[in-house]
Amino acid sequence: MVDLVQHPIDIQQLLIDVGSPQAGAVLLFLGTTREFTDQKQTVRLDYEAYNDMALRKLAELESTAQERWLLVNCAIVHRLGSVPLGEASVVIAVSSAHRSDAFEAGRWLIDTLKREVPIWKREHWADGTTQWVHPT
Repeated sequence: MVDLVQHPIDIQQLLIDVGSPQAGAVLLFLGTTREFTDQKQTVRLDYEAYNDMALRKLAELESTAQERWLLVNCAIVHRLGSVPLGEASVVIAVSSAHRSDAFEAGRWLIDTLKREVPIWKREHWADGTTQWVHPT
């Protein structure tokens, strides 16, 4: 399951969605808006995407993760628009029979998403300036 949303991500629902009696492990990753990046104070982040391409790429990542690891379920949701401090901009939830598959798949998913999915982030700083940030 992949999605792009314009509202806070329902983390509890994603945990329910990926849970299964066949899963001995459920991994949840939240990417949240932090207050400081280096020495600059952040007030919020804005995310924009090329929606059709981003959804296709997220679906490809989900499919690849299902092929590479023994996953029971997988969910990737990214929030678009304005994301205040402390709120999640991306959530990845995976379940598997064993924890190693869940950990490896979750790490690969977030790292690959940041590199390959056409979603862009703009930082809004406390001094009133903004900056588009290239994914790392």
